[in-house]
Amino acid sequence: MEDAYIYDAVRSPRGKGRKDGSLHEVTAAKLSADVLNAMKARNDLDGHAVEDVIWGNVTQVAEQGGCLARTAVLASDLDESIPGVSINRFCASGLEAVNMAANQVRGGAGDAYIAGGVEMMGRVPMGSDGAAIAADPTLAMKTYFVPQGISSDIIATEYGFTRDMADELAVRSQKRAKAAWDDGRFDKSVIEIKDLNGLPILAHDEYMRPQTDMQSLGALKPSFKDMGEVMPGFDKIALMKYPHLEKIEHIHHAGNSSGIVDGAAAVLIGNKAYGEKHGLTPRARIKATAKIGTDPTIMLTGPVPVTQKILAETGMEIGDIDLFEVNEAFASVVLRFMQAFEVDPEVVNVNGGSIAMGHPLGATGAIILGTLLDEMERSDRETGLATLCIGSGMGAATVIERV
Repeated sequence: MEDAYIYDAVRSPRGKGRKDGSLHEVTAAKLSADVLNAMKARNDLDGHAVEDVIWGNVTQVAEQGGCLARTAVLASDLDESIPGVSINRFCASGLEAVNMAANQVRGGAGDAYIAGGVEMMGRVPMGSDGAAIAADPTLAMKTYFVPQGISSDIIATEYGFTRDMADELAVRSQKRAKAAWDDGRFDKSVIEIKDLNGLPILAHDEYMRPQTDMQSLGALKPSFKDMGEVMPGFDKIALMKYPHLEKIEHIHHAGNSSGIVDGAAAVLIGNKAYGEKHGLTPRARIKATAKIGTDPTIMLTGPVPVTQKILAETGMEIGDIDLFEVNEAFASVVLRFMQAFEVDPEVVNVNGGSIAMGHPLGATGAIILGTLLDEMERSDRETGLATLCIGSGMGAATVIERV
């Protein structure tokens, strides 16, 4: 088995995923091409420079349909001899793309890959693909399907997380994100997006609300209470699966849940010989990858068992990890992770997360891995773990160590 190294990581800023968002006029193919072009220029990737582009995106319809990965390659300045493959592991698609690329390199199937993903949530709405897991009533009955927001509230109820706890995490995410931007911690990875005339569109995550405090969050109504208790009454389905719960406590709202945004990210992964050939210095080694299936009703607890799995497979303990990136899909996801492993909040999402900056589904996994690597270098840490919860009940994780 060869070692797989990370040579570079780049991402776009995250734009608000709505019509007045700065990236709304940018297609998924164009934003992907911008990120690929940045990767090419930063690393002099001429000719057939990588074996493949593995690209995650979740809602694979309309302009995000077809093989978007190949479309992105053709839209970019990469050589047309480089193929592309699109993958979908829901919210972990970007990280799964990286993991697949790393394992291809480790197995000798090519010297290098570009992996990552994109999601233009303001242009291709989440759920517009009519996925069977949500739309097929027979399947929904079998799996006790409820929307993710209800799942996040089930986690809060099951594990005793209050609204104040969730709101405190959200405020912390906002403050950390602002501090990170103010301190230039994202400068190494974030590229400026320009229009076809070369004029700047966006250079900064624009979803952030650094003025957020406990009082402003306290004024927000729970987002999933009506769909749970009134119509269509998903709480009844949840309680059929979890009869030991008296009722579902609805604590999540727009302020302590991840934001709907547009964004893309890419990671360059290769073996040692590739770096030597191209004059590139490895930044980190991908030590291990893992994925797992979990209960599809509570759905979002995957980061806990997949972390247990990756630790067991590597012979590591939680204390061997210096930094964590746990995707902030909902506050309860991160609260549960920290509770399960008794992890200090000071080493989890230290530069903020998706509650503050948004969650562009297919790109987020690659984004948080790049954020983790940048922070490991900045703070001189050796080992980091990135993990995400995943729709329909899955988890994915990656452990990296600095070279």
